[in-house]
Amino acid sequence: MKQKADFIITGRIGKIDPKEKVTHIDVATNYPYKDKDDNWKDRTVWNRVTLFKKQHERAIEIGVGDLVTFEGRVGQSSYEQNGVRHYNVDLTVSDFAIERRKGEQAPATNDTPPAADDDDHVPF
Repeated sequence: MKQKADFIITGRIGKIDPKEKVTHIDVATNYPYKDKDDNWKDRTVWNRVTLFKKQHERAIEIGVGDLVTFEGRVGQSSYEQNGVRHYNVDLTVSDFAIERRKGEQAPATNDTPPAADDDDHVPF
């Protein structure tokens, strides 16, 4: 069996940081959980993804607040600062799809009522 470390992240776009040959994008994902009083809450986790080459060129299609699914590979890097070694998890995008633009409602189905607007849960 082939060994690999891949990721899929679907979330709302925060900061977009385009450079000459690379774009870094911060993506907010929400994880529901029950608190001690048995009420549902969302925990927001931020991930930073990196786009190179073709995906870097396509990054102009993405806007802050859009719901986007990213796919790619997981890597690791490290650096030393003030004598201390720091480690990073690198998320390099191989493909992405814009699921919804900021402010668009999720499509309703015949069985369920329209979904609430996800914009209320993104912390920016």
